[in-house]
Amino acid sequence: MIATSARERTPATHRLALGARPFEFVGTAILRYGLVFFLIGGGLTKFTQAEALTIQPWVGHSPFLGWLYAVTSVQGASNVIGVIELFLGVLLAIRHWWPRLSAIGSLGACVQFVITFSFLFTTPDLSTDAQGFLMKDLILFGAAAWTAADALRAER
Repeated sequence: MIATSARERTPATHRLALGARPFEFVGTAILRYGLVFFLIGGGLTKFTQAEALTIQPWVGHSPFLGWLYAVTSVQGASNVIGVIELFLGVLLAIRHWWPRLSAIGSLGACVQFVITFSFLFTTPDLSTDAQGFLMKDLILFGAAAWTAADALRAER
């Protein structure tokens, strides 16, 4: 067990803590900016017809998003989702300058990943491939929750 307080730290635990810093730095950057690239890349694909048609059964059966098709077309709904993903990605990226806005973006991403994860339970007859694809959203939710905490710590 590694000591948690400065008084309990021995030279060995201090070296372990120092050795962890590069991993923390790299992990933090990859987690945050991996999410940024994921959201921006995914958001951009929503403007294509192929992606709009791919997500149509998921969105159409969603109690959270199904209403979009009542107010716009399949492509229009996909475009709305794409704009939201792009916006969230940008908010996550600005943590260094505006951590509070970044925290809001992270919390928005948490909501997005809960909604997309819910497609597993709301879409009938999902293929095994689609189920596996949607499972990633549980991990992405965790990453977004971590980036929210990181941004809130930076705000203090």
